[in-house]
Order: sequence, then C-alpha cells, then structure tokens
Amino acid sequence: MSQSRELQLHIAQMEEIRSILNSMKNLALIEIHKLGRFQTMQGQAVANIENAALDFLGFYPLPVTKENVMSVCILVGAERGFCGDFNESLINTLATGTYSGVIAIGSRLCNKLDDNPLEVMASIEGANVAEEVPAVLNRLVDAISSLPVGRDGIDHEPVNSAATLQLTVVYHDNSPGQINRRQILPPFPAPQQRAPRYGNPPVLNLEPGEFFSDLTEHYLFAVLYEIFYISLMAENQRRLQHLEGAVKHLDDETVNLRRKSQIYRQEEITEEIEVILLNSESNYSDPPTPKTYKVG
Repeated sequence: MSQSRELQLHIAQMEEIRSILNSMKNLALIEIHKLGRFQTMQGQAVANIENAALDFLGFYPLPVTKENVMSVCILVGAERGFCGDFNESLINTLATGTYSGVIAIGSRLCNKLDDNPLEVMASIEGANVAEEVPAVLNRLVDAISSLPVGRDGIDHEPVNSAATLQLTVVYHDNSPGQINRRQILPPFPAPQQRAPRYGNPPVLNLEPGEFFSDLTEHYLFAVLYEIFYISLMAENQRRLQHLEGAVKHLDDETVNLRRKSQIYRQEEITEEIEVILLNSESNYSDPPTPKTYKVG
C-alpha cells in the first residue's frame, strides 16, 4: 500500500475519533447548563434551611459535642475519565486532614485509593448525569447509617455512644482548581452561629430536640444534593476543557497529515509519469525489426 493511501486511512480514523470526542464535548456542555439550573435552586433551598436553623439555634443551642469524635471524609470524585487530574488532586488533600476513614464516591476515584493509608469505609459508584444523583445519594446515606458510631447530630439516639460521627465532604468547586472542605455533621458549625435576629424564640409545633432532628435530616439531604451538583458540574467543566484540547490537537494533526498525504501523492504521480515517459522512450528508440520475405 502506498504511503499516501496509508495516510488517508489514518486520517479517516482520526476524523472518526474526532467526531466521538466532539459529541462527548457537546454532552458535557449540555450537562453543565442543566446542572447550573439545579445548583442555583438547590443553593437557595440550603440557604433557607441554614437561616431557619440559625434562628432556632439562637434560642436552643446545640448540645456539647463529645470529645471522642470519629472524623470521616466523604470524597466526591469522578465516575468517568477525560477530566485530567480531577481525582488525583482530591486524593492529595487527604494528607492535610486528620480522618479516621474515607467514603469514596466515583469508580475512577475508588481505583486510585488502593495504596492510600486511610481506611476506605465504603466505595460507591458516582453519577454520570444529574438524574443519577438521587440513587448515589441513597447509597451514600446507607453507607453512613452503617458506620458503627454515634449519630448525635442526626437523631440524638447514638448507635454506639463511644464516638460521635463527624462528616466532612471534600469536593471540587466550580472555580478552576478549587477544592472545598465542608462539614455537614454535626451540622451548622459554631462559627456560623450568630446573635438572634428576633427578640422571641420561634413558635414550634414539636419539641426542640425533635424539631432539630427533623431539620438536620432535611439539611443533610439538601446540602448533599447541592454538593453533588457542584462536583458534577466541576467534573464536566474539566471534561469540556480536556476534550476541547483533544479535539484541537486532532484537528491540527489532521491538517499536518493531509499536507503530508498531498506531498506523497504528488511524488507518486511524478514517479508514475517518469515510468510512462521511460517506457515511451524505450519503445521509440527500439523500433520493431521489419519482416523479410524469400523470393522463389
């Protein structure tokens, strides 16, 4: 097979790969716009719950946290590839915290935690699109519920009073390269508490402890939804950037290959012309020998 023909086949393969990567890029862009709407609405819901909780805590302070605390990190990584060092940068942040164990979310992330010294208490498949977030969240809640520690921040009925559970979520923010650490349990950390905005305590239809337990449960689901949307949006932004670079690289390589193919094809045509001319000259310089006939 000629070199120009080989290059044409290679160009066709690259164009097919380019079409696939471009489709993946468009899907990531669509997901970013969808997640942007979800994140805005979920952020407003979380802010409303936090304001209600802080008004409540102004009159009903949180109980004193036990000294024996079991700190667990929820690491929200990527389920799919094509997002650069998204997972590696999350793993690097584990060295800066003091955690008893890790709950890893995202298959790609889980595969990279085999050599990490921290105990992986649960490995959960991540979400590919926003519609898969509720299923992932349900699996996460099941994993948290199975931890053998107290749950004072949830229902004031500890499973094991030997330790109090502290949950910190580590995830990528929408800002490039920004990683957030957000404590979600016990909820509403002390630095966020503020002076009461009203002179009288809120009117409750439940006992303060029961009200705070229900409020905390709503808050945990709301804030986890918000975090998952933020992380998935950051993942798709990283994927979009990565795929745009890959598509541009393929376009540049295709242009170079087309140029080489044209050069090789011109050389092949030149050689074919030379062969034709040589054959023509050979036929002209050696005319056929005339036939002779005998008379008699």
